[in-house]
Amino acid sequence: MRTTVEREVKLSAPAEFELPALPGDEIDRVFTSTYFDTPRRSLAAAGITLRRRLENRRSVWQLKLPRSGARAELEARGGPAAAPAELAALLATHARRHGELEPVAVLRTRRRGVRVVDGDRDVAEVTVDKVDVLEGRRRVDQFVEIEAELVNGSERELSRLVKELGAAGAGPSDGRPKVFRALGLETAQPPAKRTPLRELLAYQLGAQLRQMEAHDPGVRGGGEAEDVHRFRVATRRSRALIRATRPVLGDRLEPIADELKWLGGALGAVRDLDVLIGHLGDEVAGLDADAPGGEAIIAALEQEREARRTELVAVLDSERYLKLLNDFDAAVASLPELDADVRELALSELKRFEKAAAALTPESPDDELHALRIRAKRARYAGELAALTGGKKLARYVQAVTAVQDVVGAHQDSVVAEERLRGLVAPDRALSAGRLIELERERRREARARAPEVIAEAIARGRAALVRPS
Repeated sequence: MRTTVEREVKLSAPAEFELPALPGDEIDRVFTSTYFDTPRRSLAAAGITLRRRLENRRSVWQLKLPRSGARAELEARGGPAAAPAELAALLATHARRHGELEPVAVLRTRRRGVRVVDGDRDVAEVTVDKVDVLEGRRRVDQFVEIEAELVNGSERELSRLVKELGAAGAGPSDGRPKVFRALGLETAQPPAKRTPLRELLAYQLGAQLRQMEAHDPGVRGGGEAEDVHRFRVATRRSRALIRATRPVLGDRLEPIADELKWLGGALGAVRDLDVLIGHLGDEVAGLDADAPGGEAIIAALEQEREARRTELVAVLDSERYLKLLNDFDAAVASLPELDADVRELALSELKRFEKAAAALTPESPDDELHALRIRAKRARYAGELAALTGGKKLARYVQAVTAVQDVVGAHQDSVVAEERLRGLVAPDRALSAGRLIELERERRREARARAPEVIAEAIARGRAALVRPS
C-alpha cells in the first residue's frame, strides 16, 4: 500500500478557462472514479473519501484521510468487487456503525495541465479537470475544477501559482472534494451568533464525534502521530464540554464522559510516547559522541509505542468502543432545551482557572502546575463553545488560554520525560540519559519562568471577554 501526503489548492473556473503559460511537461489524462461511502454517508461527514479509479484499464483504490492543511492518500491495487482488505480494515468502525460500503457516485474526469518545474525539480501539478457526473453511461451534470498540488515545491511556490491562476480568471473554491459537488453535499457550517445553548452544545459535541471518526482510520493505520493527537483532543474537548454544562444538564452525560475517559486513557498511552519520542529525537541529534546511547533510548520507546498502539487498535475493535460511539451519537441527538447563558458557563470555568492560578507560587510542586494546565484546558474548551457566538474578544481569550496550555504543557512534558529517562537508564545509555535529563530540567525552568506572564494574559483576556461591567 502506497501512502502520500497531498497538499493542494482547489479553485473554481468557467468552462472556457485556459491555463496561463507555465514551465513544465503537459498532462493529459482521462479516468473514471467510482466513489464509495456508507448508507449514512459517514465518510463524507468525516472528511474521508474512498474511490476506485480506472485509467487505461488499470484499477486502483484510493483512500484519502484528513490531515492539518493536507490529506493523506493511501493507494492499493484492486478490482471492482470490493475495496482491498488493507483499506477496508481501516474503515471498520464506519462499516460497523453506519453500514457496509456502497457506490454513491461515478465521475469521469478529463484532466489537462502542466507538471510545473524549476530547473530539474518538479514543483507542482497544475491541472484543469472537466468532470462529468454519470448515471450509467449518461452524463447528468458537469463542472470544472482547477487543482494546484505540490510535488516537491514549497508553500510559497504554491501561493505564487495560485496568484497566477487567479490573474488568469480562476476564482475561489469552497475546497469540497469532487464527490461532495456531485452529491450536493455541503460542509458543516458553524451556528449563528444567537443560537441557543442546546444547538451550540450539539454542534460542538457532534464535531468532536466526527473528528473521532475522521481519525479512527489513521490511528488504525499507525502512520501519523497527528491522528492519535487529534482523536485524543476530541475526547478531551468532549469531556470538558460535558463538565462545563453539568450545572444545567446534571449527570445526564456523565456515562458518556466516563467512557470517553476510558478511551482517552488508551489514546494517551500512545500520544505521550509520540510526544516524548518526537522531542527526544531533536535533543539526541545534538548529543554528538553520546548520540548512540540516546538512539538506544529512543528505540526502546518506539518498541513500547508499538505495543501500546496494538493495544489501542484492540480497543477500537471492541464492542465497548462501538457502544460508546453509538451512545454518544444518541445523547447528542436527544439533548434537552437548556436555559442558560453560554458565556456564564465559560466565565465559571475562567473563575476556577483564576482561583487555581492565584494559589500558585514559584515554589509550587510540579503536580500543582499540572493541575493548573487541566484547569486551563477546561477553560479553553468552554471558551471555544462561547466563541461560537462570535466576538474578537472571545477569540483572543481562547488564544491566550491555549498559550497557557502550551507553556505549562511543556513543563509537564519535561517532568514526564525525566521520569521515563530515569526508567530507561542502562550502562550503555547512562551518559546520554544524564545529558537528556539536564536538558529537560532546563526546559522546565524556562516554562516556569514564562508561565506567570501567559497566565496573567489569559486571565486578563478572559475578564475582558466574559465579565460584564457592573
